[in-house]
Amino acid sequence: MSKIIDKINKEQLKSDRNVFGIGDTVCVHCIVKEGEKERIQKFTGIVIGRRGADVNASFTVRRISYGEGVERVFPLHSPRIEKIVVENSGSVRRSKLNYLRNRTGKAAMQVKAETKVSAAA
Repeated sequence: MSKIIDKINKEQLKSDRNVFGIGDTVCVHCIVKEGEKERIQKFTGIVIGRRGADVNASFTVRRISYGEGVERVFPLHSPRIEKIVVENSGSVRRSKLNYLRNRTGKAAMQVKAETKVSAAA
């Protein structure tokens, strides 16, 4: 029975979705259906958490909109997500950035930028 479930899970997985991590600023392109028409809506913010595995994986994106904090939880392998674009990479020490919820202003959207170390051979 588990072989059948594994096969179905593998069919549903998207291969290009694991390109971001916690603390990254991402732009999620969602497909929104309004009546008969479909359009793409962008949601840009900081990834404050990931959870689940395989098909059940999801991630939370937070942004400040008109002075109010807005969070959206996206299923990682949803067919309603067209693509995920990483705008900035962040370097964090935690797996959940819940402390950003208590911050206001610019501090609410600041995460330490990732520094790339070059190999000095």
